[in-house]
Amino acid sequence: MKNIVTIAFALVVSAAALTAADVKENWTTHCAKCHGEDGKGDTKMGKKSGAKDYTDAKVLSEMKDDQSFKSVKEGMKKDDKTLMKPAEKLSDDEIKALVAHIRTFKK
Repeated sequence: MKNIVTIAFALVVSAAALTAADVKENWTTHCAKCHGEDGKGDTKMGKKSGAKDYTDAKVLSEMKDDQSFKSVKEGMKKDDKTLMKPAEKLSDDEIKALVAHIRTFKK
């Protein structure tokens, strides 16, 4: 019985580690080009598209998770200009993880 509990615990810890690694990989692959690895949006593309500084507590306090989810899933446009492409290759769970990851940038 003790071995089963130990194995179950190890699986949960491994799954959490994989999820953390996956969200960082997804951030790097899909978001960092504009939002930066650090979430500041201080990149050439970020400045061009008006990416927000996710290290700013005020920005995060005004950010609504459901709207952020929708923005990632559907993308963002202003007039006819695409500001952010939709995350077509990400699952809903992966998008939720990215939204949660954004909140970790708060200073």
